[in-house]
Amino acid sequence: MASITAFLKSAVERLRRGALLLLLLPALVWAAEIEALNPALTSTEEGQVLSADFYFDLSPRLEEAVNRGVVLHFVAEFELTRERWYWLDDKLLSRSLSYRLSYHALTRQYRLSTGGGLHQSFESLGDALAVLRRMRNWLVIARDDPRLTPGASYQAALRLQLDVRQLPRPFQIDALGNKDWNLSGNWLRWPVTLPTTTEGK
Repeated sequence: MASITAFLKSAVERLRRGALLLLLLPALVWAAEIEALNPALTSTEEGQVLSADFYFDLSPRLEEAVNRGVVLHFVAEFELTRERWYWLDDKLLSRSLSYRLSYHALTRQYRLSTGGGLHQSFESLGDALAVLRRMRNWLVIARDDPRLTPGASYQAALRLQLDVRQLPRPFQIDALGNKDWNLSGNWLRWPVTLPTTTEGK
């Protein structure tokens, strides 16, 4: 009887551990993803600018790589499509914005470069990541784009991800199938209606 009781207790304990692992797995997977939040398009004289927030953390392996001088390349992507019931959605435009995150040992500062012109220096990696997580005023839709119709409705999509193809070759090989090196972003999609010609002026 005692052996049966011990067996049952052992089985229950294994089930508990298995259930705990199943609960933790989504969190472990989610930690390797970049989540886009609060996207907003605003009208300006140049057109529609995009602001959004991103939620993510670097893995210990990526933090170590940055601190050892490896440059991390991120790319933000924006798409605007028109839904078609009879065929695939019509992609009207796509935009990309690149970021470079690096550490300079001589100055002991982190640098975040955006696109081709803006460079910012930070005392800590956390400060640099805070700026990377906050996208502001990115011009994604030019005013009077001939492909778009004022007042019409479209589907917008946004994502940010680490571009592992830009890592040094040895790190690219190590990144294959290794979640510590992968930081992907899922597309966030939302409906948008472009302002009429008189709006935003």
